[in-house]
Amino acid sequence: MSYSVIFVEDEQIVREEIISSIRWKLLGLDLVATATDGIEGERLIKQHEPDIVLTDIRLPGIDGLTMLSRCPINHAIILSGHTDFNYMKQAIRLGVFDYLLKPVDNEELEETLANLVKKMEEEDRDYEQLKKSKEATSSELIPLPRGVNNHVIDSTISFIAENYSSPVGLQEAATFLELSESHLSRLFKEVTGLNFLQYLNAWRINKAVELMKDPKRNIGEIATNCGFPTPGYFAKIFKRFSGVTPTQYRDEHSSK
Repeated sequence: MSYSVIFVEDEQIVREEIISSIRWKLLGLDLVATATDGIEGERLIKQHEPDIVLTDIRLPGIDGLTMLSRCPINHAIILSGHTDFNYMKQAIRLGVFDYLLKPVDNEELEETLANLVKKMEEEDRDYEQLKKSKEATSSELIPLPRGVNNHVIDSTISFIAENYSSPVGLQEAATFLELSESHLSRLFKEVTGLNFLQYLNAWRINKAVELMKDPKRNIGEIATNCGFPTPGYFAKIFKRFSGVTPTQYRDEHSSK
């Protein structure tokens, strides 16, 4: 299995160097598209919905962080010639995996990409375990831990239950609970066995499955009502948990 990458960089020399020097295939990566400005980058990200976005911050059109904030992003790595703390803070809030300073050393970038691939493989195993748990219970819904006798985690789950239809994430949950994102992230994984985003997405998928029982609701409306930024991203996450697209799922269950 390979993970898809979109690379956004306006400096031609830097762009060509990275494209030609990084051993994409060896890392289990597929560079599906490149862009030279933020507007084109946004269009390509929404079109391809890649697993990873590799981008500079200062880009023509719109900057890299604005571009990322407008797109359904799974994982991103920032390349920047600036050590501005505000940039780094914004990047952390957007869930950026790492922030590398230019000039980027190819070995450092490959190591960062390799670490990200390892993290994504671990996430995929977690998703697969959730899918197997769902199949084992013969339930249409993904079994999720609730009432875990940990005040912080139970409060986090309540936050998800009340806010899943809004564009919330770990940052908003941590702010609500007055905790650091790193502490909440680590504790949530330790107690539930899932990272925050996996749990949130699973919760949203369960709500989507319930809404899909109403044949009058279209897939796009369901995606929006369950907090997914685009129908395409919803379909991608739904298939990760269920093995089929929302449309295929609805067709299979409507025929039963």
